[in-house]
Amino acid sequence: MKLADLAGPADIHGLTAHQLRELCAEIRGFLVESVAKLGGHLGPNLGVVELTVAMHRVFESPEDVLLYDTGHQAYVHKLLTGRMKSFDTLRQEGGLSGYPDRRESEHDVIENSHASTALGYADGIAKGFQLRGTAHRRVVALVGDGSLTGGMCWEALNNIGAAPDRPVVIVLNDNGRSYAPTVGALAEHLARLRGGDAGDRATAPLFESLGIAYLGPVDGHDLEQVEAALREAAALNRPVVVHCLTEKGRGYHPAASDEGDRWHAIGTFDPATGDPAPASGRTWTEAFGDEIVRLGRERPELVAITAAMLEPVGFGGFARAFPDRIFDVGISEQHAVVSAAGLAHAGLRPVVAVYSTFLNRAFDQVLMDVALHRLPVVFVLDRAGVTGPDGPSHHGIWDVSWLATVPGLEVAAPRDAGELAALLREALDRTDGPVVLRFPKEQVAPPVPAVGRIGRMDLLRSAEGARVLLVSGGPLAENCLAAADRLTALGVPTAVVDPRRPVPLPAELPALAAGHELVVSVEDNAVTGGLGERLGSALAATGARTVVRTVALPTGFLPHGSRRAILRRHGFDPEALTESVLSWLSQEAGQ
Repeated sequence: MKLADLAGPADIHGLTAHQLRELCAEIRGFLVESVAKLGGHLGPNLGVVELTVAMHRVFESPEDVLLYDTGHQAYVHKLLTGRMKSFDTLRQEGGLSGYPDRRESEHDVIENSHASTALGYADGIAKGFQLRGTAHRRVVALVGDGSLTGGMCWEALNNIGAAPDRPVVIVLNDNGRSYAPTVGALAEHLARLRGGDAGDRATAPLFESLGIAYLGPVDGHDLEQVEAALREAAALNRPVVVHCLTEKGRGYHPAASDEGDRWHAIGTFDPATGDPAPASGRTWTEAFGDEIVRLGRERPELVAITAAMLEPVGFGGFARAFPDRIFDVGISEQHAVVSAAGLAHAGLRPVVAVYSTFLNRAFDQVLMDVALHRLPVVFVLDRAGVTGPDGPSHHGIWDVSWLATVPGLEVAAPRDAGELAALLREALDRTDGPVVLRFPKEQVAPPVPAVGRIGRMDLLRSAEGARVLLVSGGPLAENCLAAADRLTALGVPTAVVDPRRPVPLPAELPALAAGHELVVSVEDNAVTGGLGERLGSALAATGARTVVRTVALPTGFLPHGSRRAILRRHGFDPEALTESVLSWLSQEAGQ
C-alpha cells in the first residue's frame, strides 16, 4: 500500500512486515521532500516514523487517545490519519498546522507545542475515563525530544505512578536530544539504561521507583520490537513506560549527521544535497548572538542561561567562547529563572534567553523570585510579537501585557541592530532590578537613526506643527516612518517617537503626546495591557484632550502564517496605518 492510498490508521493494520518497511521508507522520503519546500520540524519526525506506525497499529485512535509531547513530532501521525494530500500547505496560512490541531482531525486531541504537558493531560484523561466508566479506552503519550527534562512531566509522573489502577502507556522517545543533546542527571540515567544494564539494580529504571512499570530499552526503529513492547504494555493494564531508542534525523544523512540539532527545525533546502536556501539577511537572533559574545569578552561576570535552546536563541557563539559560563537547564523555564536569580545573588550577571512564549511559563518566578528581590537579571525574548508559521502557541504577543504588571521591571524593544546593542548594554548596567529585551523572528531592519532625544526616548521624525504622533514599537519603526511620510505629504504633519522602553511608561511620553491631536501607538503585542492602553490612562488622568488609538494585535489566538501577512491583516503596513490615521482624524472632526 502506498502512502497516498491511506485514508486512516485502520488501513495499516493488515499490512505485512515487508509492506510496513516500504511504507516507513516512503514516509521518510515524503517528509524530506515536503519539508524541503516549506521548512519545518524534520529531524524529530524522521526519528519517530516506526514509533508512530506501531502506536497506530496497536491502539485504535481516536477511541484510544494518542498524545504527542511535544507536538512537533506529529507529522507522521498526520500522514497516517489521512492528511497527506494537504501536506503541501503545512505551516502555510490557512493550511495544516505544524502541531496537532483539533480542527483538522478527530485523531488530534491536544494542540500542544509547549513541552512537558502530555503526561498531565494523560493523567487527567485517564481519571476522566475511569470516572465515566470508559476505562477500556487506553491513553498513550509519546514523550520525547527532551520534554522529560521539564518539571511538569515529573509532577504528572508523581500522580500517574500513585494510581496503579489507571493505565497510562508512556512511549519514551529517547533520542538523547531536545535541540542539542539532553542535559542533566536524568540524561545520564537514560544513557545508562541505553547501555543495556537496566537489569542491574544499581541502575534500575527510576520509573519503577515511582510505581510505573518499565519495558525496554527497545530499538525504536525496529517496528516488530516496538509493536511487541506496546502490546505487552497494553496487557499490563497499569502505568508503564516503554523506553524506545531512536535516532533524530533517521534516514536522511544531512539531518542525522548534523551535530548542532539534527535539523530539529529547518528552513527550505535542496533535498538532493541538503544545502539550505540562501539566507535573506542577518536575523535579530544573529545580531544578539554577536553582541553577547562581545559583551562576554568585556564582562567576565556575565553568564548565560538557556532552556534547551542554545543555538535557536543565539547562544551558540557564547557557548563556544565561554563554555564554563553557559548553563543549559533543559526544558525548564521556571528553574532557569530561579537559577538566574541565584546567580545574580552570587554576584554574577545572568542573561536568560528564551522564546517570548516560553517565558509565559515562568511568570511567578519573574515576579516573586527576581523582581521582588530587585535582582539584576536580563531576559532576552526571541520570537517576540508575531512569529509566523508555528502558530498560536509560538506567537510572542503576551509578554508586554503581563510584564507591565511586574513592579520594578523594564522592557526594552530595539528598532535595529545598533539599538539592540545599546539597549543590551544599558540592561547590563542596571543593578537594581530586571530588564527584558524583546525582538521578533525576522531579519534585522536597516539602521533607523534618531533625529533627537527626549529623556530616554528617541525622536525618529519631527514635523513642524505635527497633528499626529506615531509611537513606534521596536522594529515597527520603518512602517511608522513610511506612514508618517505619507501623512505629511497629504497635509497631516506627523511625528514619530520610539519609546525604546515601553515598560514602564516613559515619564516624558504623556507630556509629548498631549501636544498632538491624535496619538497612535503601534505595537507588536496584544492590545490588552499594551503601551497604548497605559498611555491612554495616563493622559486621561491629566485631563488632556488628546485622542489615543492603538494598532496592536487582538487579544486572542492568532493562526499560523507569515509574519508579514499577519501584520498586514491587522493593519500594520504603512498604507493601512495611513488610512487608519485619516479615518480617526475624520471621526474626531465630525464630533
